[in-house]
This record gives sequence, C-alpha cells and structure tokens, in this order.
Amino acid sequence: MKVDFWQIGRDPVERVVALIAQKVCGAGERLLVVSSDPQQLDVISTALWETAPEAFLANGTADAPGAERQPILLSGTCDALNKASHIIFADGEWRAEAERFDRSFLLFGQATLEGARACWRSLDGGEGLERSFFRQDGGKWVKVA
Repeated sequence: MKVDFWQIGRDPVERVVALIAQKVCGAGERLLVVSSDPQQLDVISTALWETAPEAFLANGTADAPGAERQPILLSGTCDALNKASHIIFADGEWRAEAERFDRSFLLFGQATLEGARACWRSLDGGEGLERSFFRQDGGKWVKVA
C-alpha cells in the first residue's frame, strides 16, 4: 500500500483534490474522497466539475442514486461503493480503513499537522507500506520524502 502525505499550503484542499483526481482517473482508477464535513465535500464537488471544463471530473455523493457508477465518489465514510482503489482524506483525518485501498492520500494543513505527524510515525516500518511526503515549492508539488 502507498500512503502519500500532502501538506496543504498555498492551494486550497479542493484544488489539490482535483489535481490528484485527474492523475488517478487518468490512470483508469476510481477514487473515494472522504471528509466528515459535508460543506467541504460540496466545495470539492464543485471544484471537480469546474477544474477543467473541457475534461471535467465527474463525481457524485455516496448517498445519491448511482453512487456505484461514479469514478469519483464523495463520502463521509470509507465505504467505497464505487469500488475505488484510491482514497483521499480531504479533512486531514486518517482512518484505519485506508488499509483496504491500494493508495491513500492524507491532505493536511496547519490545523491537522500534529495528527499527520503522529500518523507518519505510526506507519513507520509497516510491512508492504510505502510512505511519501509532498509539499509545494513555488507553486509546484515536490516529493520531499
């Protein structure tokens, strides 16, 4: 399993989710975006639809009809009704259910920094686990560790 830690700085969470979603969907994979904040999920949904008007990122919510057909599913839980192989924790809160996915992305900012650090340490030495850390450098995302 791969776990990517993305430290949010200049760009808002919804823009970072859209960036990751483009790469995941471009590789033919499905994505689950999790947040305990319904308003954040609404903002993310709008950003996904509007990021690239010529190639919008179709998405839907877990509580809507057809959730299982969505390439990008937005939810308050880790239930991948769309059979997603990738998960983004947009609210900065790590969940143990991440182990069910091939790749997890933990997006964190200043408010969730300590939780992200604790998660990084707790995953250290995990068998079959690959951790990476990304941050922005002059507007470009750079892998630091």
